[in-house]
Amino acid sequence: MDRSCVSFVASGDRYHRLTEEGLVVNNKHYAIPVIAAEHQSQPADMIIVALKQPNLEKALLDLKNLVDDNTIFLSIMNGLDSESVIGSVYGSEKVLLATAVGIDAQRRRNVVNYSKGGTIYFGEVDNTSLTERVKAIQAFFDRTGITYKTPVDMQHVMWWKFMINVGINQVSAVLSAPYSIFQSSPHAQEIMESTMLEVISVAAREGINLTEDDIQKWYTFMNSLDPAGKTSMLQDIEAGRPTEVDIFGGKVIELGAKHNIPTPFNNFLYNAIKVLEQRRSDSGGKR
Repeated sequence: MDRSCVSFVASGDRYHRLTEEGLVVNNKHYAIPVIAAEHQSQPADMIIVALKQPNLEKALLDLKNLVDDNTIFLSIMNGLDSESVIGSVYGSEKVLLATAVGIDAQRRRNVVNYSKGGTIYFGEVDNTSLTERVKAIQAFFDRTGITYKTPVDMQHVMWWKFMINVGINQVSAVLSAPYSIFQSSPHAQEIMESTMLEVISVAAREGINLTEDDIQKWYTFMNSLDPAGKTSMLQDIEAGRPTEVDIFGGKVIELGAKHNIPTPFNNFLYNAIKVLEQRRSDSGGKR
């Protein structure tokens, strides 16, 4: 496979950093081609969107020169709403559902280290019969060695990952706890599970059949992660970056209000993380 078929799209300072520094992944340097957002490029067959929610709308503008009628979007972002945002700009018919589970990557600027690469789950809402575009991406992932699954019910998987993020991301950020704490502490596990149970309650009212068995399924993945690893939200707090708490606890609180379901754990964690964000901001991001 021609390695030049994969590239980053970036603008501003990020374009210059990626062009000049590349990426270092597990101590190996990669000089991946970078396309300037304003550059008139050939349309892309597939665009993978993998960034934080606050940056999505600006990033979508940067992609306009790469999209045509045949472009497929795969969003591996957190939360439940990125696909609808992308669809509102470029058309929902171009967007597949996707999420990634089981990654323990740690990032500092352009340096990324991980022990588990995780699995990309993707597909149509219903994959009982695979569409041609799903088959095309499966073939691409097969050629590149990317681990993937195409479950029959993608909505269930999307909500399962949402439940995971709502639980461990938020609790780890407040407790300043790496994965080892959740692998060993029944107290941390109880807080995480209580937070996840609120997701199960609102999911049921949204027509999604999450159960407590789905929480136990998460432990299989979590216990395989690097004990010293940290969730992305804890990394954001420590680096003084804005978190994605609005699309985690904030979304659960919104849905709880919609369905008249109490969400006390998510209310507490949401407000606690907002305080942590303010403290980091007030201190200039210093620990």
